[in-house]
Amino acid sequence: MCGIVGYTGQKQAYPILIDGLKKLEYRGYDSAGVALHSGDDVLVYKKQGKVAALETFAAAQPLTATTGIGHTRWATHGEPSDRNAHPHYSSSKHIALIHNGIIENYGQLKNELLNKGYTFNSDTDSEVLLNFIEDIKINNVCSLEEAVRIALKRVTGAYVILLIDKDLPDTIIAARKGSPLVIGVGKNEHFLGSDASPMLAYTKEVVYINDYELAIVRPDELILKNLGNERITPFVQKLDMELAAIEKGNFDHFMLKEIHEQPQTIQDSLRGRLNAEQGTITLSGLEKIQDKLREANRIVIVACGTSWHAGLIGEYLIEELCRLNVEVEYASEYRYRNPIVSPKDVILAISQSGETADTLVALENAKKQGATIFGIVNVVGSSIARLADAGAYTHAGPEIGVASTKAFTAQLAVLQLIALKLAEIRGTISNELFQTLLRELDDVPAKVEWVLKNQVENIKAIARGYKDAANFLYLGRGYNFPIALEGALKLKEITYIHAEGYPAAEMKHGPIALVDESLPVVFVATKDVYHEKIVSNIQEINARKGKVVAVVSEGDDAINDMAEAVMVVPACHEIVAPLVAVIPLQLLAYYIGVERGLDVDKPRNLAKSVTVE
Repeated sequence: MCGIVGYTGQKQAYPILIDGLKKLEYRGYDSAGVALHSGDDVLVYKKQGKVAALETFAAAQPLTATTGIGHTRWATHGEPSDRNAHPHYSSSKHIALIHNGIIENYGQLKNELLNKGYTFNSDTDSEVLLNFIEDIKINNVCSLEEAVRIALKRVTGAYVILLIDKDLPDTIIAARKGSPLVIGVGKNEHFLGSDASPMLAYTKEVVYINDYELAIVRPDELILKNLGNERITPFVQKLDMELAAIEKGNFDHFMLKEIHEQPQTIQDSLRGRLNAEQGTITLSGLEKIQDKLREANRIVIVACGTSWHAGLIGEYLIEELCRLNVEVEYASEYRYRNPIVSPKDVILAISQSGETADTLVALENAKKQGATIFGIVNVVGSSIARLADAGAYTHAGPEIGVASTKAFTAQLAVLQLIALKLAEIRGTISNELFQTLLRELDDVPAKVEWVLKNQVENIKAIARGYKDAANFLYLGRGYNFPIALEGALKLKEITYIHAEGYPAAEMKHGPIALVDESLPVVFVATKDVYHEKIVSNIQEINARKGKVVAVVSEGDDAINDMAEAVMVVPACHEIVAPLVAVIPLQLLAYYIGVERGLDVDKPRNLAKSVTVE
């Protein structure tokens, strides 16, 4: 969840580190810091708050160095504060460390070090790990590299660590398990980061570090080893990403930019896969395991947050079109529940980052029990992509806003393709319906574009009218129920207004008690087989003086006359409607957040990629 950067080369390190930390701000954080190898010393500067606070503090300090590491911290062990910010000094102040992850057995290690006379200047597990490494280095009279290797064999938990040592000029030692690490390769320089965004301006050649690998990084050398001290040949990959993709352009916020990118990102998810004219779908990842899918007893979809909502829609799609049992699980619960998994199960993992900690552990456990793993991720080279037996990239491009928008619709587009192709493989769909849905799916980018061109001003006005509400209720049926959940989540994340999503039919089983003249109730009410039922639910809210806001299909005069406000979308087949119906809800959350004067790109307490439990 934290952001890490590193640089060693011929340039001044500090400006590169600060620029990198700013590009990683979207991951979420509460403090920032850098450590610089300056002459024969290691200098640490850190500050609670934004990177800008660190810049102000460091401006009066010596900053000349060509090797350094930087960090943005999201608090786990210890409150947000200057003392708990990274980097941390070792006891001798010879070594500085930054760490992303959680050391689960830090308590035991700390007690061992306390018994040896060590003292600690923070409440973090990271400082414990650093002093444990230094203790091994001193007592074994060994190199820092060897001390790290020995220490990590004792450590339980997840980590990416970067270390610099005053006795090792121009050198960064790095290691990972369970958290991402990318190393950029330049000419007589190397860059390190939690993802590729900090190095895009400098290089397109990167190496993705695997679990249990240790890197010794110098300006002109990158050495990879495993924890058994065996050399590994680095696999250099070319980044297919442009710097403009992580810049706001003419938009006020990344979130708004990413909402408006969705016609293109949905098209990118379909490109090369969907050919509506020829009536075909090509999904090489799915075809790779089609025999397993043809014989599968069930599909278990494992995800967290917004990806879990995409998974719910995937369940509806696959069960209806493929006649195959599907279960959708929160990865955070699934990993601990000791679930029954068999070799005839296919585990479908959905994760924007491909690094979600709970999802990764759930997959590792399922794979050990013989299940086939299929990944839907956005980030090439991510941990889930490498763990999976097969998969499909969503091709949404970098998503900087913490609240997921374009990544969600890209996931939905890929799930639509998977359900249709799997139905074709299993012979559970008529050719007529198959061709109809291909055409409908092919039309989605244009329909999303229509919403963005024709509804923004309307939604801005609705946002102004409801910005002061204390609570919201979101309701939907069928394919639109998960969209109601997603709409409620977006509002909570961006505006800090309490919101709940429910199936509309469940309203009478409790939530209707909340309805009064002050409660906005948002209905996802596009035309489908449930339309008459939704109309009845709206009438029930009106009878209790609730404020009805509805997402409706173009030309739906019935709901238009009953609602206080409507957000219109083009008519769609109900199976593809979620891709279009979610757009107004994203815009509503965004504009209410803006009206409330909030930082919609970086909501409080949230991180983009949850790489710890």
